[in-house]
Amino acid sequence: MNFFFRILEIFINLTWKKFPIKMRLMIVRITQNKFTASVVAIVTNDNKEVLVLDHLIRPGASWGLPGGFLEPNENPFDGIKREIFEETGLEIENIELLRVRTIRKHIEILFRADGFGKAEIKSREIKDLGWFGLDNLHPKMSEVQIKLIREFLADKNSVE
Repeated sequence: MNFFFRILEIFINLTWKKFPIKMRLMIVRITQNKFTASVVAIVTNDNKEVLVLDHLIRPGASWGLPGGFLEPNENPFDGIKREIFEETGLEIENIELLRVRTIRKHIEILFRADGFGKAEIKSREIKDLGWFGLDNLHPKMSEVQIKLIREFLADKNSVE
């Protein structure tokens, strides 16, 4: 049996290399599980407060960090700028990648950024928004996001 599988492996490898690259990529993507990808950001203002939004359709805790799904072929840095602007009208700068994590079939990319301008509700997906200090984050936020904010901002504030 081992001999048979070795011959089969050699045949597949030789055949695989003859396929055009686009076809190989298509076969790999078709046979793999699909993922969704989103961006989220800890946005702070000059007072070191964090922007928190009350999302209309967010499962679990409706109050949370701003963000959303990436569009096809969208760079995550461009995606987070677009999401923040679409939801609040804010421009963001000094964007830092903090971490990437997977949650089942979802990839979440977390950033930290400085917000400039006046935050206003610009999307039907947002019910309310506010700026909150590290010691008084919105009580209806998820514990996971509160922990993330405190973890990443405590490091930043200790350096300044």
